[in-house]
Amino acid sequence: MKKQVNAYQLRWDFFYHQREVWWCSIGINVDVETDGKQVNFERPVLVMQKFNKEMFWGVPLTSRARTGEFYEKITHEKGAAWAMLTQMKTFSSKRLLRKIGMIPEEDFAKIQKRVTEFLLRIEPLHGGGALGGRSH
Repeated sequence: MKKQVNAYQLRWDFFYHQREVWWCSIGINVDVETDGKQVNFERPVLVMQKFNKEMFWGVPLTSRARTGEFYEKITHEKGAAWAMLTQMKTFSSKRLLRKIGMIPEEDFAKIQKRVTEFLLRIEPLHGGGALGGRSH
């Protein structure tokens, strides 16, 4: 499946935008990573930040109600979904299959705020070297 997705040629008129929700072929993942479902190993993904035509940051969504600091409820054309904030990652736009819709600006602002809060919680490096003095 990954070879098929990688071989796909984007159409010249293919566009996607921030705040959109797409069915995305995210594949089979490892351990705690979120898996895709069905034959295309797909899952709804919210486009958080488009870098260019080929690459974006996306947040996988689930229809199962979730609570806690790592989830945020949003709505889109198909109903309610919960953004799995810890699963945000870089995706190739070749993985985008079908557009579902767009979330309201208010919901997107909530997700942006939560992601920013997570990034601000990252501890700065202390000590020498690129790994902050830790051995790996």
